[in-house]
Amino acid sequence: MHGRDALFPDFDQITDAENALTERLSQARRDYANRKATSAELTPDWLGELKSKQFDQAEELEPLMDWVINALDVGSVQMTHPGYLGLFNPAPTFASECADRIASAFNPQICVYSHAPAAVEIEQHVINELARRAGLPKGSGGHFTSGGAEANSAAVLCALQAKCPEYSDKGIYEFGGQPTIYVSKESHLAWLKMAHSAGIGRNAVRLIATDGQGQMDASCLATAIDEDSKNGCVPVLIVATAGTTNAGMIDPLKPCGALAREQGMWFHVDAAWGGAMIASTEGRTALDGIELADSITIDAHKWFATTMGAGMFLTSRPDIPAQVFRISASYMPESEAAKDFYVNSNQWSRRFVGLRLFLALGAAGWDGYGDHVERTIRLTNRFTENLRNAGWTKANQSLMGVSCMVPPEGHDAVQRYVDAVHEDGRFWISKAMFEGKPVLRACVTNGRTDEAIIDQLTEFLTTV
Repeated sequence: MHGRDALFPDFDQITDAENALTERLSQARRDYANRKATSAELTPDWLGELKSKQFDQAEELEPLMDWVINALDVGSVQMTHPGYLGLFNPAPTFASECADRIASAFNPQICVYSHAPAAVEIEQHVINELARRAGLPKGSGGHFTSGGAEANSAAVLCALQAKCPEYSDKGIYEFGGQPTIYVSKESHLAWLKMAHSAGIGRNAVRLIATDGQGQMDASCLATAIDEDSKNGCVPVLIVATAGTTNAGMIDPLKPCGALAREQGMWFHVDAAWGGAMIASTEGRTALDGIELADSITIDAHKWFATTMGAGMFLTSRPDIPAQVFRISASYMPESEAAKDFYVNSNQWSRRFVGLRLFLALGAAGWDGYGDHVERTIRLTNRFTENLRNAGWTKANQSLMGVSCMVPPEGHDAVQRYVDAVHEDGRFWISKAMFEGKPVLRACVTNGRTDEAIIDQLTEFLTTV
């Protein structure tokens, strides 16, 4: 197939190419244990090959796909490798991979109900079930996003809108003072970018001290809000993190929610990672207080293990995003705010990403996902106990399967161990900062990681 024929081949050619791709990807999966979990440095020869592809001459699709797969085999950190105990990037569920194929074949425009009513209803059903499972009241809603950053950004805009209805048309000048938002200093600091994008400025973000255990100090939060109010600022948003990136810690949800209500502020829970705990019978209590939230971020592509990127914005006040994102365009069908995502979310054209979680939840059920969450916590705890028995110190007290460890030699030795693991190549872990000090961070994200891999890694760390 060459030229235009390669863009729209006949159905027999498509079937042949799809079968070849399926077999090639299956082989890649079977070979993962023989590959390094770490990324190799890109060679000058490979970079030269890439640079030579200036698209002046057409190439056969199948060998071109092989070239890409071979490159990804070595030129990326292998997040699907069972030895990957890194950041919140799980190996995807097979169901979500199937969903991507289905979505690609039909390619619905999910943001317009009249163009894709079945797809929209499926996504909205998933959102409603997640909101119900999280304990939000009946009538809650939301939408899928590109990831946690977009979902959290929606929370900032909703907080501003809820505090000042004139904001959507007249901007921050209607506030009469600096709008301020409050997050833990251990939170994901993309909040600074969001404040910049919302037009309130990075100085609007208050980084609240923690209690020494990685959780936002509620008394410091209350003091900061009180001082800002006295100084003419307008506090609009409290963000509680449920599963910090560096250590998997949970801010005090109930005190944060109560303070937000008392102060007339929007309460948002950033549960991009930890939100999957709603599936766990054992672990659900760790999220007590999340039901108080005006909005919640959960990333399906983190602990729910769908393919990238599938964030979710859940809200108990769906009327507010409908105000934030309202729009009218003559070339669009007449809109229904409750069903047309382009008028109640930031994106105008979007992929059918919700199918990934729909198929996975349908295939596993809440109990299946609960087993997945609880299993990864047990494996992470096994890693922690193995190292503690070898003289290492546990730095954090996470309920969310994130282990922050300090070697016997102290914090300054962390980088040496991380470098040794990466040089070995069978595993991938990371260095993180927890309460201002370096720690070795490990988190089981892959459903195929098992006890043998945990024991091999800890044996390596205790003998290197």
